[in-house]
Amino acid sequence: MRKLMNAFFVAAGLICAANIANAQQKIAHLNSADIIQAMPEVKTAQETLETFRKTKTADIDKMINEYQTKYKAAQDKEKTLSEANKEAVTKELQTMGNDLQDLQKRIEDARTKAQQEMEQKNAELFNPIQVKADGAIKAVSKEKGYAYVFDTANPALVYFDGGEDITPLVKAKLGISATAPAATAAPKAAPKK
Repeated sequence: MRKLMNAFFVAAGLICAANIANAQQKIAHLNSADIIQAMPEVKTAQETLETFRKTKTADIDKMINEYQTKYKAAQDKEKTLSEANKEAVTKELQTMGNDLQDLQKRIEDARTKAQQEMEQKNAELFNPIQVKADGAIKAVSKEKGYAYVFDTANPALVYFDGGEDITPLVKAKLGISATAPAATAAPKAAPKK
């Protein structure tokens, strides 16, 4: 019976110790948007994406100009329609109309494809940046012994009070100076009720 009582007290002591340890877990917060915006890779990725967008836009603009030119030619051809050349001009106008419909479909397809390619390019450029930032966040959190780290850039977080802001530590882990330009500051949350 005595051994059973000792085992009970040891178990109760371990449970109390675990509860005390859990109560002392460290909590911190950071602004991931600020961190990512300060990374030098972001500027390069944004410039690459903008160049890619301009190329796609220029290709579509060429097709639109071609459409407008052919449309104007069809309008001019229609003005030449008379009883004497009605059959020949009508056939030409039908051919021009078919060409315009085909070109319009190609423009729509090109826009859809360009949008898909932009999304792919965006993911290709920015996913590695996100992975790098996430790695630095996890490393700093482990090094500092934080049990929970909240992201103030996340709109689901409605309030935080206290805790340590580890944004500068994560920036340092990524080799970014503390004075690097940041995204817009996170709005201060409403006070707790």
